[in-house]
Amino acid sequence: MQMLTKFETKSSRVKGTAFHPKRPWILASLHNGSIQLWDYRMGTLLDRFEEHEGPVRGISFHPTQELFVSGGDDYKVKVWNYRTRRCIFTLQGHLDYVRTVYFHPEQPWIISASDDQTIRIWNWQSRQCIAVLTGHNHYVMCAQFHPTDDLVVSACLDQTVRVWDISGLRRKSAAGAQPMMGDPLSSQRLNTQGDFFNVTDVVVKFVLEGHTRGVNWATFHPTMPLILSCGDDRQVKIWRMNESRAWEVDTCRGHYNNVNSALFHPKRELILSDSEDKTIRVWDTTRRTLLQTFRRDQDRFWCMNAHPELNLFAAGHDNGLIVFKLERERPASAIHQNSLLYVKDSQVRLHDFTSANDAPMVSIRTAPAGQYLPPPRTMSFNPAEKAVLLTSDAEGGSYELYNLPRQVNGQVSDSAQARRGAGSCAIWTGRNRFAVLDKAAQQILIKDLTNQTTKTIKPPVTVEAIFNAPGSQILLSTATSVVLFDVQTRQVVSEINAAPVKYVVWSSDMSTVALLCKHTITLANKQLDQLCQVHETIRIKSAMWDASGVLLYTTLNHIKFALPRGDSGIVRTIDNPIYLVRVQGGDLHCLDREGSVNVIKIDPTEYRFKLALQHRNYEEVVSII
Repeated sequence: MQMLTKFETKSSRVKGTAFHPKRPWILASLHNGSIQLWDYRMGTLLDRFEEHEGPVRGISFHPTQELFVSGGDDYKVKVWNYRTRRCIFTLQGHLDYVRTVYFHPEQPWIISASDDQTIRIWNWQSRQCIAVLTGHNHYVMCAQFHPTDDLVVSACLDQTVRVWDISGLRRKSAAGAQPMMGDPLSSQRLNTQGDFFNVTDVVVKFVLEGHTRGVNWATFHPTMPLILSCGDDRQVKIWRMNESRAWEVDTCRGHYNNVNSALFHPKRELILSDSEDKTIRVWDTTRRTLLQTFRRDQDRFWCMNAHPELNLFAAGHDNGLIVFKLERERPASAIHQNSLLYVKDSQVRLHDFTSANDAPMVSIRTAPAGQYLPPPRTMSFNPAEKAVLLTSDAEGGSYELYNLPRQVNGQVSDSAQARRGAGSCAIWTGRNRFAVLDKAAQQILIKDLTNQTTKTIKPPVTVEAIFNAPGSQILLSTATSVVLFDVQTRQVVSEINAAPVKYVVWSSDMSTVALLCKHTITLANKQLDQLCQVHETIRIKSAMWDASGVLLYTTLNHIKFALPRGDSGIVRTIDNPIYLVRVQGGDLHCLDREGSVNVIKIDPTEYRFKLALQHRNYEEVVSII
């Protein structure tokens, strides 16, 4: 498992982070009293909000409105409109530091936890406090609404986690009851029966005892009846609850300092936790085993949260924040004529472009219980033998050779017959042989269909990756260049300067090639003579040639084109990253991160017009006009 850092900031200590549910934005609340709004795709600071006096600890976006809420050491809860860029109003009532603030997913409510030993629920439309939850007898470090049920979970330095039932509050607001006016504590003194003072509105459902030091964080599982908590006893605890009781399931031990936050991975059976021991740890939810530890040299971690929809996480530390993900989301795929082979749900699937039929072909290896197996990174297809090579980062780099069934009949063959070996890259170089890069030993092994090594080649340069090329040639990618290498003669044919290449895309007749780096595309002919270079400020994701010799490529948020002679432009914007697999006229076939094959309609007029002008094909120019 890798931590793939997508964005990093340098700032004062970050005490809270919040992802926008739809836009590529993240809020950071800082120890110096400032709130920053960043675009994590573009890596730019969009805005800064400075009205709090002292550290800002809690921050959260509204799920649908153009609002966010913040809470700080000035005892204030502030609601902001990010479009008008100002604080709309301030909610006052807490008597000590505000630790966390969150919006309710549906109701017009905000929940805040404070060092005054209370939790408050506010109606942000009427701007009134509608409930004060008392019972904790130390600083309340965290309080959150349940994503779907009428529940609240809170964590406190009194060593307990409490679950509160707020169904009475929902019933009261549905009946149109007047919100609590003025100071709720004075209301309590006036009305000792307590009906007015939320005794029937909010009740303690469970008190979870088990931590031996103060509890810093508690959160619900998004779909299951589970609670996660962590604290100064350096433990992460999992609790299960039903209608009548809640009990401790297990404890994850491994941190060696206070654990400040923990969360359930929204899509996988994983738990993430971060701590003042300068680590983020990933645990297996079912077996409660430690899978991975990510360390920073200098920075203690203070907060962490997950994106509500995407596979992204953010963690705040002493000197800024990081936005990261735990695994690559690009499905491994290969194209042959009218077919696409791709990996989805631990199967190699075959998609027919003409009929749009989609069928599983072979099951691939899955992780043993309690272990993590990264998804396949690349696929190479051998149409003559109907065999695929999959490479992944498992075990330091490995490949698997699968034979596909000859007929597509919906029968899925088993992964047991797969042949495996060590190597960071594996590609077919002929109908009965493939090349494997052993990066550590700096050797290229030529193997036959039985996975036996027939030849060992010592490359003339330090190779980072290998890619396919016409005939008996392969491309060797180094840190600063790409080398065209003939496997049979063991000679360097040519070389081109390029940043570290991530993907290589050949045109259908193998006459031109696109070398894709993180921020540049180099177009060259098959002798590796450079035709042009395209630079992008944000990451390049995929590319495909169309029949007329124009390269279409995708960045995080655009589909673009590049002409071999150097002109480029935008075709259209996209909401989420996609991976191009085929271009046919105005139809773009692509894979998304869920592994679904989609067709996007585009207007090719602009790049066809420019290409016709370049080729001085004036008849086509006139017909386009």
